[in-house]
Amino acid sequence: MSGSRTPSLAAPHYSGVALIAACSAGFLWGTGALVVNILIAQYGFAPGDISFWRFAVGAVFLCLVFGTRIHLPTLRALLLPVVLAGTTMAGYVLFWFLGIERIGAAIPTLIALCLPPVFSTVIALLRGQEKLDWTLAAVLTAALGGTVLIVARHETNGGAASGQLDLLIGLACSVASALLYTGFTMISGRLSTALGAGPSATCLTVVAALVMGLASLARPLHWPSGLPPQAWYLYLGVVTAALALLVFSWGAARLTPTALTVATLIEPLTAVLLAALLLGQTLGATQWLGGALLLLSIWGLGKRLGRAPHG
Repeated sequence: MSGSRTPSLAAPHYSGVALIAACSAGFLWGTGALVVNILIAQYGFAPGDISFWRFAVGAVFLCLVFGTRIHLPTLRALLLPVVLAGTTMAGYVLFWFLGIERIGAAIPTLIALCLPPVFSTVIALLRGQEKLDWTLAAVLTAALGGTVLIVARHETNGGAASGQLDLLIGLACSVASALLYTGFTMISGRLSTALGAGPSATCLTVVAALVMGLASLARPLHWPSGLPPQAWYLYLGVVTAALALLVFSWGAARLTPTALTVATLIEPLTAVLLAALLLGQTLGATQWLGGALLLLSIWGLGKRLGRAPHG
């Protein structure tokens, strides 16, 4: 957990592969967003229940694959950071859902997606991990602008705030979600380096499942009885929790938090494209423009990583 590790100094080849890994995590999370919408709209499941079972199934799968590879002395030395990171991972999901319950999906989604790259960049600049130049400014502007164009039209359904208090609470929860996700991205790479991507993802998912379980004590948790929702729950756990966090952790060990948070913005683009392809939803011109800007920003990020000095 030494603070001297600087992901941006990875060799260009590994930086490029790590960028692809982070984008892959965002892509898998985007497929999960579509599945969650199906489970809520068609089967009436609560977001909290879905999140718990997603982490629980993912934890079981990762334990089966990587449980014997966890180096216990190293884990004991890093137990507090692991618990904090896993709690943070569960926390940013919980606060995002709380924001959605208060003010609808659009504003919390935009805040939770767009603020982490800004927070990460400011912190990285202060710590000397990033250098402010026109390329970084252009990448962030294109990425955030593209995300706004993608999400703003897609997330226009329902959930209007019923009053000023709801608005304030919803905004506070959304900002809290963004802050927690920022913190998670900043510590996950170090844990992945120390423990290995697989063991790190396993430990974090186990902690997140336990936290989600505690947060759900107020209401009973139910495993679905029908085959289709059971299959969706398994998909969420194995693919969007276990596999996505595995590739995310591998990329996090080799990228700066700025690059990591920008790359995972591929999530909303994936969700809207799949909704158009599978559910017949139409994409507006602004969403196509947003997608183009986002992809352009990730291309620019890759070029910038390739030019970064390395050892």
